[in-house]
Amino acid sequence: MTSTTHFSHIKPSDTAFESGGLRDFFVYRDLGIAKATEGKVVAHLVRANAEPEAGTGWHVHDAQFHIVYMLKGWAKFMYEGQETLVSAGDCVHQRPGIRHFLFDYSPDMEYLEIVGPADFSSVGVDGPCQAPEPAAWSKT
Repeated sequence: MTSTTHFSHIKPSDTAFESGGLRDFFVYRDLGIAKATEGKVVAHLVRANAEPEAGTGWHVHDAQFHIVYMLKGWAKFMYEGQETLVSAGDCVHQRPGIRHFLFDYSPDMEYLEIVGPADFSSVGVDGPCQAPEPAAWSKT
């Protein structure tokens, strides 16, 4: 059987958290999966880099598969008008086309995001409701 994917092994010292991803208030650590799958899937760690201000805005992703697994902290999302708290250990499958808005997160928030295809896009859309304002980060 011939495979169009490749073996990949990434250690923490292999890639650093970097800006330049989908959101400027997050930093991203590439896990080498997009290269290993020749663009079929991307997997990266996403970490809070700045205090939430306006959040992501209402959007959908042009993706066939999308999961978020919260490793540390928490994030608050609106999914089709329902507020959802995603805490460490929670896994969310964001079905294709679901309208959502990440509006708040803890300073230590870090999650694993796996999306297919790797070059997915984010498209702004009208939301079903107003998202709540983020709470101020604790400075203590």
